[in-house]
Amino acid sequence: MLSDRSHRTARQAGFTMIELMVGMAIGLFLVLVITQVISVFEAKNRATMGNADAQTNGGIALYTIGRDLQMAGYSLMPETSSPLECPAPTIGVVGITGISPLSITNGVADTGISASDTVTIRYGNSMKGGVITPITAAPIGNNVTVSNNMGCKLNDIAMIVNGPVCTLTTVTGPADISSFAPASTTTITLQNATGAISGANIACLGGWSENTYAVSNGNLLRNGVPILSGIVNLQAQYGISATASSNQVSQWVDATGATWAAPDFANRNRIKAVRLAIVARNDKIDLATVTSSCSSTTGASPTGLCAWEGTATSPAPAIDLGPGDADWQRYRYRVFETVIPLRNVIWSRETL
Repeated sequence: MLSDRSHRTARQAGFTMIELMVGMAIGLFLVLVITQVISVFEAKNRATMGNADAQTNGGIALYTIGRDLQMAGYSLMPETSSPLECPAPTIGVVGITGISPLSITNGVADTGISASDTVTIRYGNSMKGGVITPITAAPIGNNVTVSNNMGCKLNDIAMIVNGPVCTLTTVTGPADISSFAPASTTTITLQNATGAISGANIACLGGWSENTYAVSNGNLLRNGVPILSGIVNLQAQYGISATASSNQVSQWVDATGATWAAPDFANRNRIKAVRLAIVARNDKIDLATVTSSCSSTTGASPTGLCAWEGTATSPAPAIDLGPGDADWQRYRYRVFETVIPLRNVIWSRETL
């Protein structure tokens, strides 16, 4: 009987301290393994999601700028004595800085992470494409007599073209000018009729847009307003032809130097295309260096953070993120690059 009681007591004794410690150690080890697996999975997930966001944001940025560039120079009709042939028009409208279809301001490297180029695109929205009509008589006050005022409407931006002398002004009347059957089809009232002499031409350009794209603090800006996050750099170059009457791009140039920092009239009409590079960043920072500087702006098959493959005669622009962010090499980037022809300038080849 004593033996049976001893066995029952032994079976009810439970785990020993050593067994409990071993079990706890195994459990903690499993928790550690599971934590590591989850941590690695989350890191991979964040990296994947970050890459996807960079891919999306870069694509949208390129599409947004490209869509505006396709309109650059619209309503500057390719005709003799057209607005595109004006060397330096007098700007008489507040908010308009010029008629050049495209202007690039080159970024300065020591301004920080936002040392990107700035791209300004200009175009009108005239329903008639900015068709030119001759002025047939001297103005009476601000009323200008033309052969036909169709294509003009109230508040349009109008350009008076008299050879190399051009003036931008605003259409203020007559009130029925925008109807399909206006009472007067030969009169345009201007805010300023200076230069509207008999024999000159006038073109109604519609509403005039000037959209400026830049990068600041990791955002793409349009006219100073952030429209897209995750964009850290924008680079652009002019595609130029040998002469204004040629549409073959012979060289890609930065907007720098005496010639291209502020192109004059003759060189402005040699700009036939623009080449863009948009740099989007994955916001996840890595522990080690994962990105290097571009190995070459002139050699074949460059490595690192490059805009595109350049040549000795057409070097690619340098992308410099270092001055404003010491950790820039610990991020991953996506570069989106494209070439967009300025079709409204190309169509004007025969008149330039």
